[in-house]
Amino acid sequence: MTGALPPSPLPLPLLAVESLDAWYGGARILSGVTIQVGAGEVVALLGRNGAGKTTTLRAVFGLGPRRRGQIRFLDHPLIPESPHRIARYGLGYVPEDRRLFGELTVLENLEMGRQPPRPGRPPWTPERLFALFPNLGASRRSEAGRLSGGEQQMLALARALMGNPLVLMLDEPSEGLAPRLIQTVGETLQGLRSEGVGILLAEQSLTLAGAVADRAYIMEKGEIRHHAPMTALLADPTTRQSWLAV
Repeated sequence: MTGALPPSPLPLPLLAVESLDAWYGGARILSGVTIQVGAGEVVALLGRNGAGKTTTLRAVFGLGPRRRGQIRFLDHPLIPESPHRIARYGLGYVPEDRRLFGELTVLENLEMGRQPPRPGRPPWTPERLFALFPNLGASRRSEAGRLSGGEQQMLALARALMGNPLVLMLDEPSEGLAPRLIQTVGETLQGLRSEGVGILLAEQSLTLAGAVADRAYIMEKGEIRHHAPMTALLADPTTRQSWLAV
């Protein structure tokens, strides 16, 4: 008699952060942060202002803080890799302050983010991005510094996509955007998920994260305090009040 087959192992996450500590100078900002992001998954990193969300993304991407712990991307250890090598592996990052080159045109900013195509995935090109963000197409030869705030956010996202990322990290992408543009960002993230891109979305508000995320981690004072499916978090007002209410 043949025994039952063992359960299939879960696919390895694209991005795995384990027991991450981070410091600015002598101040410890992160303590024991553990996060995973799989292919085609949107993971929200939630928390009040100052909870440590931005520091987490910066630490993963090798920017700024001194780090200790394990960060693996496609099984590459990212400590102590530099940001440009991390980007070449296929990890994209859209910082909260966008970091656009204001005196360069939209097209020139996009070229700054170009990385080789990833096997088995259609490459992002300026024309493909202009179809996704028509306002950028209409302003392709305009200087980035002359764009509206919403257009600059779209350009920051488009530049990251020019790197053909396998995982994309976004820091507060909905901040300061009109509801219509937040909806556009949400639709873009849904489309990326359907193509197998993993997304780590740092947000203070549930407006965007609640609409697109599969799972959520909640941070407070540099630590992960809660982890749950997004549907469970949305149905749990007590947890939201405890960790997210301002």
